[in-house]
Amino acid sequence: MRPRIVAQLVLMVKTAFITGITGQDGSYLSELLLSKRYEVFGLVLESDTDGVKRLPTKDDVTLITGDLADAASVRCAIKECEPDEIYNLAAPTFVPSSMKDPATTTQIGALGAVRIMAAAKEIVPRARIFQASSSEIYAGTRISPQNEKTPMAPITPYGFAKAFATSASAYFRKSFDTSVSCGIFYNHESPRRPPTFVTRKITLGVARIAHGLQRNIELGNLRSKRDWGHAPEYMDAAWRMLQQKKPEDYIIATGELHSVREFLEEACRIAGVNYSAKLVKTNKEFLRSADYSHLRGDARKAKKKLGWTPKTKFKELVRIMVESDMELAKKEAKARRKDR
Repeated sequence: MRPRIVAQLVLMVKTAFITGITGQDGSYLSELLLSKRYEVFGLVLESDTDGVKRLPTKDDVTLITGDLADAASVRCAIKECEPDEIYNLAAPTFVPSSMKDPATTTQIGALGAVRIMAAAKEIVPRARIFQASSSEIYAGTRISPQNEKTPMAPITPYGFAKAFATSASAYFRKSFDTSVSCGIFYNHESPRRPPTFVTRKITLGVARIAHGLQRNIELGNLRSKRDWGHAPEYMDAAWRMLQQKKPEDYIIATGELHSVREFLEEACRIAGVNYSAKLVKTNKEFLRSADYSHLRGDARKAKKKLGWTPKTKFKELVRIMVESDMELAKKEAKARRKDR
């Protein structure tokens, strides 16, 4: 290849900056962007050593220490990498925890988003920004399914933080012509979900039961329903949003509702575990006061404008997660036998 052509290809490389890169979504997004030949930078807390160790792409990305609660560190990070695209994924994502610490949830989820947008406006005004939003902004509505025009009605600190960030995105778009798009993500799962989330709690629990490592799983309301999708596909949607000329908000969802019981029964079937009432131990701490079974997303706008549709069906999602956790449980069982 001639040197001039090589130089042109080098100049075409895009730079992306990801907050929350060590989380489920950040890890998949970093893999996606690297596959598209992006130069990827990620913001990490100094204390998040375990998250960095788990990050599959840690050797292929540049990690910058910083904190969304600190405006100066946010500005320094953006100045260091001068990104073409910014993906703000960082937030305390476990809703029950947000109720115990609403101040931190707001500090990161709401004000952290504003710090990102303000710094980008000043340092890289042409950068395109993706802001992760959530179906939790609709938790108090009775309109179902929800679309991008559904009025926001959050009822938890996490939901309020995401609603604030979503509104702030619209403000920066209108007032400063900032290219910021929000992905209103419904529940999206994978083997990289922490075990505190109900889907992973089920798949890991069932796998451990299959290998004789535990007897039951502590869960809340089995009748509760969710719109569950596959996390890597949702990151593809985030990338697609920033390839559009006009920044907009999009709902990303499957449009299907499945109960916790359905998820558990399918997980048992795949793992070869006999499902029975004795398998579940009800924990009142996991029972939510609100019924979320109406949260179902209408992603027709994403299909029309982004060409995005969910590909992984419910049973396939459960299978992916169970098979991954069966391997983990197998290794754990083997290690226990060696210790005896």
